[in-house]
Amino acid sequence: LNNFLDSENMVDNEDGFSFRKLWAFTGPGFLMSIAYLDPGNIESDLQSGSHAAYKLLWVLLCAHIIGFLLQRLSSRLGVVSGHHMAEIAYYYYPKVPRYILWIMIEIAIIGSDMQEVIGTSIAFFLLSNGFIPLYLGVLITTLDTLLFLFLDVYGFRKLEGLFAFLITTMAFTFGYEYVIVKPNQFDVIKGMFVPFCEGCGREEFLQAVGIIGAVIMPHNLYLHSALVKSRNVDRKKTKDVKEANFYFFIESGVALICSFFVNLFVVAVFAHGFFQKTNYDVRGDCDKRGNIPDPESFPYNNETAESDIYKGGIFLGCEFGLAAMYVWAVGIWAAGQSSTMTGTYAGQFVMEVILVTRAIAIVPTMFVALTLNGVRDLTGMNDFLNCVQMIQLPFALIPIITFTSSKRVMHGFKNSSSFQIFSFVISLIVIMINLYFFYDYVISRLGSKWYILCALSLPTIIYMIFVLYLVFFICFYFKNSIKFRIFLFKNKTYLENIILNICPCRHVDKNLLVLVFHFFISFFF
Repeated sequence: LNNFLDSENMVDNEDGFSFRKLWAFTGPGFLMSIAYLDPGNIESDLQSGSHAAYKLLWVLLCAHIIGFLLQRLSSRLGVVSGHHMAEIAYYYYPKVPRYILWIMIEIAIIGSDMQEVIGTSIAFFLLSNGFIPLYLGVLITTLDTLLFLFLDVYGFRKLEGLFAFLITTMAFTFGYEYVIVKPNQFDVIKGMFVPFCEGCGREEFLQAVGIIGAVIMPHNLYLHSALVKSRNVDRKKTKDVKEANFYFFIESGVALICSFFVNLFVVAVFAHGFFQKTNYDVRGDCDKRGNIPDPESFPYNNETAESDIYKGGIFLGCEFGLAAMYVWAVGIWAAGQSSTMTGTYAGQFVMEVILVTRAIAIVPTMFVALTLNGVRDLTGMNDFLNCVQMIQLPFALIPIITFTSSKRVMHGFKNSSSFQIFSFVISLIVIMINLYFFYDYVISRLGSKWYILCALSLPTIIYMIFVLYLVFFICFYFKNSIKFRIFLFKNKTYLENIILNICPCRHVDKNLLVLVFHFFISFFF
């Protein structure tokens, strides 16, 4: 990894726009864009198409635009400061919040890693017609990821070339599915640019929320700020820093345009072929083919067919032949393999011990692969893992806005006041949407009994206190942290009453809540 961080890339010194310069800066943005193409995103895409047809394509487009703006902040942070986001968090946050932030991001990385390993093992299962069991696919994915990352020894450009190959593989495989399915192009364009969802209800709304949660990944902001350090920039020269920011901006935009179209291919394929189909409809196509593995995924009934990564492959095989199923599996393999590698890098930057996150991720994934009834149950874990990602999102969004708005960190490149407000509002909207999705997921799975709300109330309050702490850090820390501390201690009684009033459960010991509040005040400030 030291070779990666210390590598010097020669950039020509000619003035004006140069494609040679752009090529020299090309790489980090495409590695970052892989998080927009991981198996969790692919599953979100196919579910969007199968549940809402083309009606949510504009949500996918908006999510990519928001992601682009946030990735811009991340790349600028790395270029201007010379440090990645985890390093800056270590320098600027007090000890206790720093450790909590680290734990939260590790959870996000491990959850993402599990999604990616599961997706890749499903791809091996499909490609081998079930010959490679899921647990063996998990082992293969873990080992070959570490093997591929050893390409870093031969120069990070070699590793970037491997990632480019995997992205190209995804583009060709999912593009192939798009061509053979032949979706209605007018409906595709209308879905992209008409921000309306006629006849949509709660299910479609939750699907839209799921799209945003799947696209904007917390660990990716940490990763991008580190990847841009692979290019040698003289930070003493304002001109060089501006130039690096400009070319990384273009490169990230091009990379996310590519990832958007790959996601669009998947949505359109299932919008055209799977929307409003029943299990009986799909099973009939499977029976006509006769050579499709596991047609029992779609039983003989008139219920609406459910889609996931595995069933999506079976459906394509039933509808368009085995070749379509194998091409789909290759695309899922490329998505899982590439995102697993970038997730491993993100874990390295946050934890600095590359094998630890691999070990932590593989143990629960292997346990799940061995204990669940089969591949159909394994794919269902994606909803749970997406929820894990969603509740970790504030611990990436709030720090990136904090640091890029600080003159101490960014000097003359800090965010303008208007952009600070804009990015904060956008982040707040994204966070609230994700928390709503998490709440709905928990209530739909566990119910809304009083004892369930009681069990969840204390961790929820602790979670919200820490999120509010990060928000207050933006507002006050870089300006005058002493005044803010005085404000907290003078108003402790008033703040205690607020906390007691927002607690939804009367069965929780109020003294315990006050004790937790005092703990945060004492250690965080």
